[in-house]
Amino acid sequence: MEFIFFFAAFLSEIAGTIAGFGSSTIFLPLAVLFVDFKTALTLVAAFHVFGNLGRIGFFKHGLDKHMLITFGIPSVAFTILGALLVSYIPQELLKGMLGIFLVVYAALSLWKEGLQVKPSLPSAMFGGGASGFLAGLIGTGGALRGALLTAFGLPKEKYIATSAAIALAVDITRIPVYISQGFLKEAYYWYIPVLLLVALLGSFTGKQTVNKIPQKQFRKVVLGAIFVIGLKFIFDLTRLFQLT
Repeated sequence: MEFIFFFAAFLSEIAGTIAGFGSSTIFLPLAVLFVDFKTALTLVAAFHVFGNLGRIGFFKHGLDKHMLITFGIPSVAFTILGALLVSYIPQELLKGMLGIFLVVYAALSLWKEGLQVKPSLPSAMFGGGASGFLAGLIGTGGALRGALLTAFGLPKEKYIATSAAIALAVDITRIPVYISQGFLKEAYYWYIPVLLLVALLGSFTGKQTVNKIPQKQFRKVVLGAIFVIGLKFIFDLTRLFQLT
């Protein structure tokens, strides 16, 4: 079971690198098939940290300080709020919320590529807050963060570094909240160093193969898989309501 879990993480990192959006969006719905939702939130957040550290190290000179403040601060603030609410909402409901988010995100991305909003200070602050809240509550706000950050026309290096720095701040903020609420049991502590190695290996493999696979077609396949997984979570939630 552990091997399959780590292999799923490995494939998620490869897919995330090639497809051009966060590996956590792919890995989280897979992780909850192996562990409970709260454990998955913590492990995927740690996994996400390792991937973003590499991106920041490589593109550290491309950070956009203005976006770090206007987008990053609301992200971190609302991440805490989202993470604190996890303990008060049933896990099946959280999985259903994750499913709705994944379905909407995948459908919009497949329907209209490059979906953007008008760049402005209010949109930066609202987008930062919304993406941070989603990251804290359901473990994945990177898709919304990426869609909003692209609207500001940042050069590729600045986009990668700034997005990774904000994501890192969000993950570092929510992980202690999760741990303080007992989401990660001692039995899973040894997963952390293994996930570090898996993230590095997956990222390296993804970078080596990114030019060998048509990114546009591959991205559609990944989005289609995310859509199907999201539908499963929604179906599980509706079935639970029918039983109750």
